[in-house]
Amino acid sequence: PVPTSYMAINSDFDFVGGYENDSKGGVIHVANHHVSPGKKQWTWGHGDFGIAWDRNLTDEDGPYIELMCGVYTDNQPDFSWLMPNEEKTFTQYFIPYRDLGVVKCATKEAMINLEIENDFIEIKAFTTSVYINAEVILSCNDEVLMAETFDFNPATSFQKKIQLRYGTSTTDLCAAVKTADGITLVEYRIEQNQENEIPEPAKAAKKPEDTESNEQLYLTGLHLEQYRHATYDPRHYYEEAIKRDPKDYRCNNALGLWYLRRGQFAKAEGYFRTAVKTITQRNPNPIDGEPLYNLGVTLAFQGKHDEAYKYFYKSVWNAAWMDSGYFQVARIDSMNGRWNEALDAIDRSLLRNWHNHKARQLKTSILRHSGKTAGALSLCDESLTIDRFNFSLYFEKYKLTGDKKHLDEMQSLIRGNIHNYIEFALDYAWAGLYQDAVELISFGIELQNPEHIYPMALYYKAWFELKAKKYLQSAKTLKNAALVSPDYCFPNQPESVVVLEWAVRENPSDYKALYYLGNFWYAFKNYFSAITCWERSVTFNGSFPTSHRNLALACFNKLHDHERAVELLEKAFNLDTTDARILMELDQLYKRMNKKPEMRLANLQKYPELVNDRDDLYLEQASLHNISGEFEKAYDLIMSRQFHPWEGGEGKVSGQYIFSLVELAKKAIQQKNFNLAVELLQKAGKYPENLGEGKLPGAKENELFYWLGEAYYGLGDTANATAAWKEATVGLNEVSAAMFYNDQQPDITFYQGLALRKLGKEKEAVECFRKLVEFGETHLNDHVEIDYFAVSLPDLLIWEDDLDKRNHLLCKYLIGLGELGLRNKTKSQKLLQEALDEDLVNASVLKHLELGRI
Repeated sequence: PVPTSYMAINSDFDFVGGYENDSKGGVIHVANHHVSPGKKQWTWGHGDFGIAWDRNLTDEDGPYIELMCGVYTDNQPDFSWLMPNEEKTFTQYFIPYRDLGVVKCATKEAMINLEIENDFIEIKAFTTSVYINAEVILSCNDEVLMAETFDFNPATSFQKKIQLRYGTSTTDLCAAVKTADGITLVEYRIEQNQENEIPEPAKAAKKPEDTESNEQLYLTGLHLEQYRHATYDPRHYYEEAIKRDPKDYRCNNALGLWYLRRGQFAKAEGYFRTAVKTITQRNPNPIDGEPLYNLGVTLAFQGKHDEAYKYFYKSVWNAAWMDSGYFQVARIDSMNGRWNEALDAIDRSLLRNWHNHKARQLKTSILRHSGKTAGALSLCDESLTIDRFNFSLYFEKYKLTGDKKHLDEMQSLIRGNIHNYIEFALDYAWAGLYQDAVELISFGIELQNPEHIYPMALYYKAWFELKAKKYLQSAKTLKNAALVSPDYCFPNQPESVVVLEWAVRENPSDYKALYYLGNFWYAFKNYFSAITCWERSVTFNGSFPTSHRNLALACFNKLHDHERAVELLEKAFNLDTTDARILMELDQLYKRMNKKPEMRLANLQKYPELVNDRDDLYLEQASLHNISGEFEKAYDLIMSRQFHPWEGGEGKVSGQYIFSLVELAKKAIQQKNFNLAVELLQKAGKYPENLGEGKLPGAKENELFYWLGEAYYGLGDTANATAAWKEATVGLNEVSAAMFYNDQQPDITFYQGLALRKLGKEKEAVECFRKLVEFGETHLNDHVEIDYFAVSLPDLLIWEDDLDKRNHLLCKYLIGLGELGLRNKTKSQKLLQEALDEDLVNASVLKHLELGRI
């Protein structure tokens, strides 16, 4: 009934599948389990919650199961490494099948199922191709119990039930399907279930300072990088290791790589030099050539090609780095027009890595520039049989033959994706073939809509033209790059740092180039460089809203200059009042800054079209009506919209729906309209489809049931009142903070206590209230951190929050609730008012503050 993942680890089978009994159809995934061990099934469950997600995610609003499988991954969250120029290949089959039920064994040719019931066994088999006079065999040890021929085809399936002799051991049974020539298509032997050792649960990483050894610091940092952990920074682990041992070569190399990938080449160089110095201290020819190779890469990014050349050559002394090292050597030889040396180096690279497709393109280019046209064309054809999507080889064929059909084929396969043109043009640029790079990227630019040319394509083209010594054309292209629309331009390649920094040097007032560079730096956590770029951007053009917006984000989250963040974001929105996203962010910033709800609501009501454009803005408007006591208005707004919640963001729409109805019911109870109160509370317990989400099984609705009991009691229906109050006592009897929407909210304990009091269990009720007070007082000054395994925190997506402050407010609220339950109203009111003053739109605090005034 609840959302659940099922992981199958260490499977010895080459298949995973699913079957739907209603349609008598299923699907099987077949792949070598040695490279495809990961097998997983996910279900949203068949409760209201799951059914709502079925509606959201399927065409016909029906139930479904997600089958997941992976290659070179042990399970869903596990990854493997892909080294420079490495290719990992695999073969997998997704096969539909029919009639068989739950398959027991499958290959790409056939699948089989055995079902045993009492003394009968039913054999079902299916093949993916036509097999005439195939044989289905059931045997027990060496004795054949059944052998039948059958003409298989994918439109039919074999099914037969036979009776087993008394005493037949099912674990000795074997079923197989064989061709007329005796070739086994699939075979299944029944095995006894065995208890395997349960894997140890994953553990949170220790803090860097608490990690016992440099090796563990290195391995933890590596793990965090590989898994792209949301809140733990791998740098801190490498830095702690270097703090303990400044010469630790693995952590220096790892930290150098971290900065290299993020465009901080000079900083990376220092770490790589330390790593190289350490590994060559006793052996000038170290066992690990990676730091040598990495140092060569970061030097090449800085234009220090002669020095890089030496380190690339030294790296090839290690077999692991021969293919990549020689590839880089060939690039530099090509850059210097040393075609014979380049050809020798690229051949050595390909001997170590025959499927390095970048190397195949480079060799083709070297042959072309050496005048060896026949060899270049032959290599093109051979390489395209291996990888048809090595786009630059079509460009090579066009250059070699002049036949435009090859260019047309390339453009057809690329489908206008400018990023592909940039990637392949960069390959030419790295080899010093700048004119080729100019020509290739120009083809991509020509195919773009003139009104929506991707800016980075023009910046790259200008840079290539500069390197090709076409200075006037470069200046013209650079000027055009600054004029095109900046929409959806988010550079992410390290090369873009080189190009944009050059562009800014050439044209210091290019506010868009500064904006793009700032985007890159911020995305890769170089926050202060990003801020510097955006500050310069708004200086040169104060009417560009997005730089103001980005600067606001950085001011709030990184500089903690909250007032300036508000000023900047208000300016960003005033510069473009059609941007619904900025309005949403501005409203959330007002919320974080504890602006008055009436001010926020008035601001949103100025822009009804923008509010209606976004679920989150629309819901925020409804919540502000709830906070303002306009419960009918909030309810009407919610019911007049179809919401589309996202995974991880559930509970927000339903929370406002429930809040409005419960508050309306409380109002009805005060007015002694108990029938209306019952109707409203029962409605609150059922989620209409337009909310886009369903109720989780076991959802704790203690508050709802408590007030339902009050309503029934007002009607004189003591039986239903008692039943409702009993429901209100259900749940964990321990108080804990809730991080996710499906965690038990701590104020549930308050309603458990109130319900117990109504049931005459004053001692237990007082215990509930005291627990609230004790928890709040105990944890009031705790230092709070995000859970290591947290994967979705919707409230922290835009503006960073002070978790300690949030915890302090929560604890004050819980103490106030407890004191309210203990009938210490004066103390309760003081605490709840203090909490509300800190968070003016905290609906939970507000409603209980009002409750204490009754």
